[in-house]
Amino acid sequence: MKKIQQVLYFCILALLFVAFAGCASTDTRDSTGEYFDDTVITTKVKGLLAADDFLRSFQISVDTHDGVVQLSGHVNNQEAVNKAVEIARSVQGVRSVKNDLIVK
Repeated sequence: MKKIQQVLYFCILALLFVAFAGCASTDTRDSTGEYFDDTVITTKVKGLLAADDFLRSFQISVDTHDGVVQLSGHVNNQEAVNKAVEIARSVQGVRSVKNDLIVK
């Protein structure tokens, strides 16, 4: 009976190890936590841009990877670019902002 318990404990430990290893990040993919963090950052930046009266009329795309926010789209002037970058930088968890906004 003791042998069966030891084998069962070993199997449970091996299963936990595999489960945690499956959530780890690699060079080519984010871990579950990193993906969630990036999704939260993207959602917050999009919400703040949509709530801003001045920027609401522009279609600004937001993408986040490893805390780096990428803004892209077209705006009418440099003031809109500056404001969008400032809003993105204000979100907690943002490491940097890559500005690909184009002034038409």
